[in-house]
Amino acid sequence: MSEKIAVIGAGSWGTALAGVLADNNHDVRLWTRREEQATEINQNRTNHKYLPGFELPAAIQASADLEYCINGADYILLVVPTKAVREMIHQIRTFVHKNTVLIHASKGIEPGTSKRISEMMEEELLETKAKATVVLSGPSHAEEVCERQPTTVTVSSHIMEAAEDVQELFMNNQFRVYTNQDLIGVELGGALKNIIALGIGMTDGLGYGDNAKAALMTRGLAEIARLGVKLGANPLTFTGLSGLGDLIVTCISQHSRNWRAGYKLGSGNDLQTVLEEMGMVVEGVRTTKAVYELANDIDVDMPITTALYDVLFENKKPEVAVQQLMGRVRKHEVENMSLLLGTDFE
Repeated sequence: MSEKIAVIGAGSWGTALAGVLADNNHDVRLWTRREEQATEINQNRTNHKYLPGFELPAAIQASADLEYCINGADYILLVVPTKAVREMIHQIRTFVHKNTVLIHASKGIEPGTSKRISEMMEEELLETKAKATVVLSGPSHAEEVCERQPTTVTVSSHIMEAAEDVQELFMNNQFRVYTNQDLIGVELGGALKNIIALGIGMTDGLGYGDNAKAALMTRGLAEIARLGVKLGANPLTFTGLSGLGDLIVTCISQHSRNWRAGYKLGSGNDLQTVLEEMGMVVEGVRTTKAVYELANDIDVDMPITTALYDVLFENKKPEVAVQQLMGRVRKHEVENMSLLLGTDFE
C-alpha cells in the first residue's frame, strides 16, 4: 500500500532513503533547505553535491517548503545532523498528530546533555503525542544504496507494531530490514561506531597496518558494549547489524566520512582544516565529545574515546595518543567479552 512519507534532510543518506521509498511506490516528499537543490532534484533527478553521478527516482518530489512536504504525511523520516534535530522537531511538531510515526536515521549523541536522538525528539515534541518513534540504523553507505546493492539494516521502537510497519515501508529485494526491540542499543551502536571509525582512519593516516586496525575495532566494540550495558542496552545488540555490522562498514570503507576525517587527522591536518575540507558533517567529532563527557559522569572506562577526545579537543598529537593507548596497564580480555555474551566470568 502506498503511503505519503516526508523525508526531512536531502543530504546523501536522506536522499538515498528517499530513493528506497520511491522504489517501493510510496509518495515521497523530500525537504531541503535550499530551493536550488530542490529544483536540481526535480528537474535533473540529481543531487550532485551529496551523491554525484547518481540518477534519482522520478517519484521523489523535492521542495524547500516544509509544510508542503509534511502536511498529511503519516510517516516523517528525519535525516539531519544531530545538531539540527531539536530545531527540526520544533519546526514540525505542529504537524505531528496521534497517527504520526516519526522515524530517524541519524547517528549521534548530543554534547552537554548526552541525549540520544530519540530522547531529543521526545523532549522537543513537548505535549505533542506521536504514535511512535522508530530508529533506522545499520551498515549502510548511501552510495551503495543508490546503486541498489544488497543492504541490511535494523529498525527499533518501544512500540514494535510501529517498527514492523516501518520495516514494511522500506523492505524490498535490495534493502532488507530486521526489527530489534532494543532501542537504546540500536541508537548507541550507530552513534558510537563513528568514534572508532575516526580512530581507524587516524591510524591509517599514521601509516599503521591491519594489526592496529583489528585491535582498534575489537577493543572499540568492547568499549561500546561497556557503555551500552551501563545505560541499559542488551549486550547482544552490539553483535548485530547496528553494532558490529555498522562498526565494520564504517571503519573499513573510504565512503565513510568519519574514516576520511580520521585519515586526514592522522596525516597531519588540524581539526578545523579537516572539517572545512570535508564539506559535510562528521558526526564522530561531536559524538566523541558527548561520549567522553558521559563516560566521565557515569564512571565508564573508555580509553579509545578518551584518546580521540585528547586529539580532537586537547591538541594531542595522534601518534602520542596511540602510544599512550598501547602503554596502558595490563588488562584481561575475557571480562570485556562477557559483556557481549551476557555472562559473568570470575
